Amino acid sequence: MKETLNRLFEHQYLSRSEAKTILTRMAEGQFNDAQIAAFISVFFMRSISVDEILGFREALLEMRVNVDALRDYNPIDIVGTGGDGKNTFNISTAACIVTAAAGYKVVKHGNYGATSVSGASNVMEEHGVKFSKDVDLHKKSLDATNFGYLHAPLFNLALKTVAPVRKALGVRTFFNILGPIVNPLMPKRQVLGVYDLKMARLYHYIYQESGNDFSIVHSLDGYDEISLTDTFKVINTNEERIYTPEQLGFKRVSSKELYGGNTPQEAAKLFDSVLNNTSTEAQKNVVLVNAATAIQTIEPQHDIQTCIAIARESLESGKAKQTLVKFLEINR
Repeated sequence: MKETLNRLFEHQYLSRSEAKTILTRMAEGQFNDAQIAAFISVFFMRSISVDEILGFREALLEMRVNVDALRDYNPIDIVGTGGDGKNTFNISTAACIVTAAAGYKVVKHGNYGATSVSGASNVMEEHGVKFSKDVDLHKKSLDATNFGYLHAPLFNLALKTVAPVRKALGVRTFFNILGPIVNPLMPKRQVLGVYDLKMARLYHYIYQESGNDFSIVHSLDGYDEISLTDTFKVINTNEERIYTPEQLGFKRVSSKELYGGNTPQEAAKLFDSVLNNTSTEAQKNVVLVNAATAIQTIEPQHDIQTCIAIARESLESGKAKQTLVKFLEINR
């Protein structure tokens, strides 16, 4: 590690194989917290290369817990990189439930919040979900509700090893970049929110190499999801498009309307209000547009307005609430 750090401090880059080796050794517990923090900190000061991120990704995917039995469902994942500093409520997790309730298979890969009050695992835990590696349980959940949840540290030792360091640092790291692309299921469909356009280009390259169906979304004011606070960009398998909220029939919202609260408990209440269809219009609409993007990723023959209508029916009919209730019955 000392040799590697000296190279990195001199602004040298790791090869793909070197990146893979060092992350593997990190996962095996060969480095202490101070060394891990120093290594992570290098990437605050310079951008990460494509070879480095692909090497890190290969290491994590080789060490993942096998959940290949779930791949037959061909589910979609809706996820943000995090690290945008906005502390929104759990928009992508709510969008997952709405998408599942509309009849589409969804498997979310999530974790505790490292740079926000409440990550996906926080809101699941607040609802009493017991995280599990039991593939049969996840199959039961998908069969009954169309939704499954994979708590990242259970499925990859490296993510568990670095979690205390990430939490202590409290800022975005390259693990924010890795999280969305190391879902152990390796889904062929994904909606990914990124906090800047440079990240969008990086992921676009990775997805093109994989041949997956994808939508990369970015709000131009820095949100790692479609926030409806500003113009936003959607990059998918076929095209790149810029939208304003008004073009889709939504009112522009303020950042304070998406605030996720000061505790996981507050975030969980906001999450419930959306799925109970008792939230504010702004909170509801931002979930609908993200769910609609997922639906269009699965069914690209539909225009976005059709997909918004499908998401709206899922939420306003009460199906989303019922899906959450059933999911909790199975997973508690």
